[in-house]
Amino acid sequence: MNLSAAFGAAALSFAALSAFSAAAQDLPDLAGREVVVVTENAYPPLQFVDASGAAVGWEYDAMAEIAKRLNFTVKYENSSWDAMIPAVAEGQYDLGMTGITITDERKGQVDFSDSYMTSESVMLVRGDETRFTDAASFNADADLLIGAQPGTTPFYTAVYSVLDGNEANPRIKLFETFGASVEALKAGDVDLVLTDSTGGAGYVAASGGALKIVGAPLGTEEFGFILPKGSDLAGPINAAIAALKADGTFEALNKKWFLDYAMGG
Repeated sequence: MNLSAAFGAAALSFAALSAFSAAAQDLPDLAGREVVVVTENAYPPLQFVDASGAAVGWEYDAMAEIAKRLNFTVKYENSSWDAMIPAVAEGQYDLGMTGITITDERKGQVDFSDSYMTSESVMLVRGDETRFTDAASFNADADLLIGAQPGTTPFYTAVYSVLDGNEANPRIKLFETFGASVEALKAGDVDLVLTDSTGGAGYVAASGGALKIVGAPLGTEEFGFILPKGSDLAGPINAAIAALKADGTFEALNKKWFLDYAMGG
């Protein structure tokens, strides 16, 4: 699945629902056990806090459906990004979700579920930006700055796909959260933030024209949920992900959170 599919038809057909009914019988039953899920709530439209103060987003809807089909209850906790992977690795939480890119390095600390979404890295800029239009023209202007969270995929993409491969390059300004880097972009403190196309679409939609995406995608990334090494939840979660892909549920969530959300619906 990729995001181009997210903008296609998302209604569930009768045939798909029938297929789900047959497949659902094969999903594990976790007998109501509690699963502690940690997230950052700073990555719209995957997960964020809306104007009413409610935690919402694509991942919340997906997790609710996974919990329903596997028969477990969810207890949500919040954590900063930099603490999340170590905390899951140590078993403080059963599962982490915050648009986490599957990488070999992270696999050394935690187990990943199967991918539930494919996205692309894109360049998020202010709506009135005209000084650069792609990675090469950004790199060519030494006065331009990029904001990133250390240790994230956007940070490494900035270092190796936009700049010169120097992880200490002073043109990279570090922020504790992705949201803080976006606020710095809006304020003019930095000139570029890299994000995946899912989060980027959400921020652009919510910005009222203050933000836009420029240039070609800088690569693709697969998102997965993270679990402690050897977690017995991995098999059931993967089975549920496969079912949600097969019956069109993920496609419906894509329409809700990437098409309708981007249109202000």
